[in-house]
Amino acid sequence: MKTGSEKTSDILTSLLSTQKLAVLSTYSAGQPYSSLVAFAASQARDCILFATERDTRKFANILEHPRVAMLVDNRNNLESDFDTASAATILGEARELSGREREESLGLFLQKHPTLEKFATASTCALIGVRVQKFIIVEKFREITEVHLQ
Repeated sequence: MKTGSEKTSDILTSLLSTQKLAVLSTYSAGQPYSSLVAFAASQARDCILFATERDTRKFANILEHPRVAMLVDNRNNLESDFDTASAATILGEARELSGREREESLGLFLQKHPTLEKFATASTCALIGVRVQKFIIVEKFREITEVHLQ
């Protein structure tokens, strides 16, 4: 039988490896802003990666306020989700990656999203790394577990 922490780790691993999209929340001018992004997680789960054009609102918001939240979930938009769906809120600090760190991280991102290669390698596209501070995992719509990395 698995312990609670092992079960939570399994859920988090599953969400980060099987889901391709996350909701990114940024902040600017007293207002939150949410965007859908394709993401990949580092093996250690301490960094979440996504690509965005530098002329987007999310990129400008990150430059102004680097603290972000992301939501990854496995819902199917069915009534049964209230009993079966899981979600992870990821809290962290975002920054544009550059140099060798960008190249290594880009490889990881493209392993998960090979069809986004042209987009992610364009000179106008930034690769963002979110340094994870905390995961908040919700199971069955009401069971909450926090995992602190920092």
